Amino acid sequence: MYLTQCLQRGLQQTPDKLVTLCGPRRHTYRQFGERVARLAGALRVMGMGAGERVGILALNSDRYLETLMGVWWGGGVLNPVNTRWSVNEIVYALDDCDTRILLVDDAFMDLLPAIRAQAKRAPVLIYCGDGPTPAGLFGYEQLLADFAPVEDAGRGGEDLACIMYTGGTTGFPKGVMQSHRNLWSACMPRTLDMPPIRGGVLLHVAPLFHVAGLARALVQFFAGECHAVVPAFEAGEVLRLIESEGITETLLVPTMITALLAHPDFARRDLRSLKRLTYGASPSAGTMVEQVLQAMPWLELSHSYGLTEACPTVSSNLPANHTEAARKSGLSRSVGRSGYGVLVKIVDEHGQEVPCGTVGEITVRGPNVMQGYWNKPEETAKAVRNGWLYTGDGAYMDEQGYLFIVDRLKDMIVSGGENIYSAEVENVLARHPAVLLSAVIGVPHAQWGEAVHAVVVLKPGSSVSAEHLRAHCREHIAGYKCPKTLEFRAELPLSAAGKVLKRELREPFWAGHTRAVN
Repeated sequence: MYLTQCLQRGLQQTPDKLVTLCGPRRHTYRQFGERVARLAGALRVMGMGAGERVGILALNSDRYLETLMGVWWGGGVLNPVNTRWSVNEIVYALDDCDTRILLVDDAFMDLLPAIRAQAKRAPVLIYCGDGPTPAGLFGYEQLLADFAPVEDAGRGGEDLACIMYTGGTTGFPKGVMQSHRNLWSACMPRTLDMPPIRGGVLLHVAPLFHVAGLARALVQFFAGECHAVVPAFEAGEVLRLIESEGITETLLVPTMITALLAHPDFARRDLRSLKRLTYGASPSAGTMVEQVLQAMPWLELSHSYGLTEACPTVSSNLPANHTEAARKSGLSRSVGRSGYGVLVKIVDEHGQEVPCGTVGEITVRGPNVMQGYWNKPEETAKAVRNGWLYTGDGAYMDEQGYLFIVDRLKDMIVSGGENIYSAEVENVLARHPAVLLSAVIGVPHAQWGEAVHAVVVLKPGSSVSAEHLRAHCREHIAGYKCPKTLEFRAELPLSAAGKVLKRELREPFWAGHTRAVN
């Protein structure tokens, strides 16, 4: 189980088959493999030893896919940096796992001075954009021209492949350690549930720094099929590419799908090449499923549920459960059933399995479950107990094994496909001299699913506006984590033990909803 095996297979069996499309650039397996092996050689000379970390802070591109394979081919470990983070968050992730080399594209060049100034060890910088190489950086294409290709390092199995940072309940990101075996085991069940479309072209729209985007790229590599890449989501460009490149599959979050359906180009584009659409990052897409299938009745729709710690897929709701009959039965509101090799149990607060139909916490066991959190043994021990990953999601299971999510037991908000931990926002609010206490919750939002809402108690005699506190947050954390709305109260509801009762804060916002998450 090593992740470069799919590239080895493509080089051996279909060397002249197209594997990447990115703007005007087109590469076959032979060309792609040569570039990967040259990048691996360059990274080794620049200091990437076996198991050492290489970061990439970039928008989606064919070079991002080459970097995935190049790091693994050279024996390293990938640290895909969240492109929406603040400099503080980026530097924390680089420092935390001692990332020695960082690839950066044009979109993030203006962050480099601050990253260099704040990092404990300034990383070696490689420019992977499309313009002239800036002073002080190594040029990606020049490195490929200067260095000879090297042999595949052959790392696999329990060797570390990725450290993917996710929000932390303590207010600091946690580095999820994913081995080659973890990622391989998480991706292979999808090829069994949904066999590849032969001659298919997958459009990468979801960011590749997200585990969902990265894992979907791996599935396409395992299938030996083609990748088309756009830097980021733009509805008109996605519609154009579906038509012009004959896109057969893509992965989108519900907000993206809604934007496509509403775009003026939707009706005039020929989208019949698109056979499959997977949506994720939302337990329920509401009326979106009906709208999509009314507009494109030929589509195979599927939904995946997972988390970074499961690399990522826990369950899938397959196209058969999106038919008209299944929609009437309610199965389309499920997040599906566990995949091959994955065990799922719903347990109570004592870890005991509950009967069908009873709400409890989703726990997961299988070879896809992470190795743990980087340098955080206590956090790892809380999350993985006796081999079972505790997800923090409240759900029930029916008699056929279908999962229905009804609540989020951990302090996490999912807004526009991004996971936001309340503690991260609360820690930043606590730094403001006027704030005594705060509680951050997720509230319903028509476009983003959930929005960040902060309830703040000020220190006696202090005064500050909501906009000032939002600006304070933007200085320290990514914009999508900052409160969209904020209210001031004289006190927060507390339990006898002094814990904030967030369920009481959420209840008025979620009144009338059948579940406490979107």
